[in-house]
Amino acid sequence: NRNRKTMLARTAKPFARNLARATIATQQQRGFKVAVLGAAGGIGQPLSLLLKLNPKVTELSCFDLAPVTPGVAADLAHCSSNSKCVGYTGDDLKKAVKDCHVVVIPAGVPRKPGMTRDDLFNTNGSIVRNLVAACAEACPKAIILIISNPVNSTVPIASEVLKQKGVYDPKRLFGVTTLDVVRARTFIAAANGSDVNKMTIPVIGGHAGTTIVPLLSQVEPMVTFSDEQRDALTQRIMFGGDEVVKAKAGGGSATLSMAYAGAEFADSIMAALDGKKGVTECTFVESTITDCKFFSSPVTLGKEGVETIHGYGTVTPYEQKLIDACIPDLIAQADKGFEWAKANKA
Repeated sequence: NRNRKTMLARTAKPFARNLARATIATQQQRGFKVAVLGAAGGIGQPLSLLLKLNPKVTELSCFDLAPVTPGVAADLAHCSSNSKCVGYTGDDLKKAVKDCHVVVIPAGVPRKPGMTRDDLFNTNGSIVRNLVAACAEACPKAIILIISNPVNSTVPIASEVLKQKGVYDPKRLFGVTTLDVVRARTFIAAANGSDVNKMTIPVIGGHAGTTIVPLLSQVEPMVTFSDEQRDALTQRIMFGGDEVVKAKAGGGSATLSMAYAGAEFADSIMAALDGKKGVTECTFVESTITDCKFFSSPVTLGKEGVETIHGYGTVTPYEQKLIDACIPDLIAQADKGFEWAKANKA
């Protein structure tokens, strides 16, 4: 028993030290109130857990129409981290987002086999419209992160709703495309045995199929690919979501990896809001670097959200062909969102 107690004490000490360090770090940085809308869903629950554990978050607000949502928040509240957590449902949406600094929206129905992201348009478009309208009234200065698919249309819908409410700031609205970058890093590292944690790669365009354009020529540290490897990796990154949908065999779409990617992007947003310099992420924002009104490219984040939108740099003819091909689709999908939001006002 004495040996067992000694072993447990040794195990606990590093965790206690890490927790103490995290607490000290939290005291030194600004605390954020963050809302997750769709918090009881397949993405929402793991995303809420990751945000509850993030030392930058001091208050987590969980909203979902599902009656279980207060219970999800109660469950999360038992995690020993430096944030309180409250759950809301029903008519309490505005109460849930009141005074939030960051709002993350994964709400919506998931894709099933054979469905495209566009098939989700009407259902998820209505959900995003209603949630963003509440944000416009209760937290008009919040940074809004849209995960709900189809992102290529739901982000334009959100922008139109915010315009209708008179509070649109293009620096504060983001489509989360981080999962495409996460997949690119993971797949490339697995293919060539490199360290996934030291790899960077821009993934530009949009967040659906062939609108997702990984710039393999810009991988750092530099990696060379045969044409066959390049084609296979590009295809897998573009259609990584389909891989998960098929593997779940009707049980849903990417949830855990999306929650991981969403939490990673939210962390970058909060770091930049807190004054950290040089935070750059690929994200889907209002942009002028192409003919698309919204486009994903590397964006340096700052205290007000978007600080600098960067071009995509020098690309290969193969990559340029993919970019040229995706632009008409991105324009059409954004226009569909704008037109729907104008015809279906909140």
